[in-house]
Amino acid sequence: MSRSPRLAVRALLLHEDRLLLVNAFPGRQSDLWCAPGGGVETGASLPDNLKREIFEETGLTVAVGAPALVNEFHEPRRGFHQVDVYFRCTLVAGVLDDGWRDPEGVVNRRRWVTRDDIRALRFKPDSLADAAWAATGAPLYDPLELLVR
Repeated sequence: MSRSPRLAVRALLLHEDRLLLVNAFPGRQSDLWCAPGGGVETGASLPDNLKREIFEETGLTVAVGAPALVNEFHEPRRGFHQVDVYFRCTLVAGVLDDGWRDPEGVVNRRRWVTRDDIRALRFKPDSLADAAWAATGAPLYDPLELLVR
């Protein structure tokens, strides 16, 4: 059975040279970190979807800028394939609060990391740090990666 790839949006949100990361594994079942964001809902623009996802996961309000990275990942055994479009974002309002709860219960931790901090973490996609701290320009493309947990 063939099905279309899932489309998601994610934020490359740098504030004071720190990148916002989230752990999106309920019950802390993994130590893998990623950029905040999620699945696109039909009828809303990609930037509007991203603003909604960022607020749900972190309580932060952002302005969405240009695309910076397109990443694909998949799990062949399940036939799962997702395309993530990463946008450069800027913080408009809010601060991270340990008391904030993702209404969907997916994100359980969120943190700001420096370029040095991220080296000690497990994160996906592989090109995340390079894309986040890259000078602006043409978006990067990160080819199909296997899904990891």
